[in-house]
Amino acid sequence: MHILILNGPNINLLGLREPDIYGSTTYEDLVHQLREYTESLGISVSLYQSNHEGSLVDRIQAARFDIDAIIINPAAYSHTSIAILDALKAVHLPTVEVHISNPKERETFRHHSFVSEYAEKVIMGQGVAGYSQAIDYLVKTYKKG
Repeated sequence: MHILILNGPNINLLGLREPDIYGSTTYEDLVHQLREYTESLGISVSLYQSNHEGSLVDRIQAARFDIDAIIINPAAYSHTSIAILDALKAVHLPTVEVHISNPKERETFRHHSFVSEYAEKVIMGQGVAGYSQAIDYLVKTYKKG
């Protein structure tokens, strides 16, 4: 199984950006944790972060060639990007949406996510542990053999 983990804008600033909301784990720490965790499960992972919507769309489109499932934290693009939603629909891969904080407990403009209209599971408010929960869900649901 090969999972793509996509992170949207400002996730590269984890540990610096609003640590009271997002915690003190840095993006580099998160990448290291996810690589170790997926290796322990015997699955491969590709990680990608971009602050640019089109780059995320391009990576989603490329996933159709070598990826079995997607975990995406679209960050602020959750609330604005129909392009990301359409790319996910086009590649038709199992997708889990992850949010470190719980957008439903924040400003009202964060309450709606376009990505949630496609994602089969949404994990919110679990901190960076939400990523491993998403991995566990995908492995349990889709790993063959």
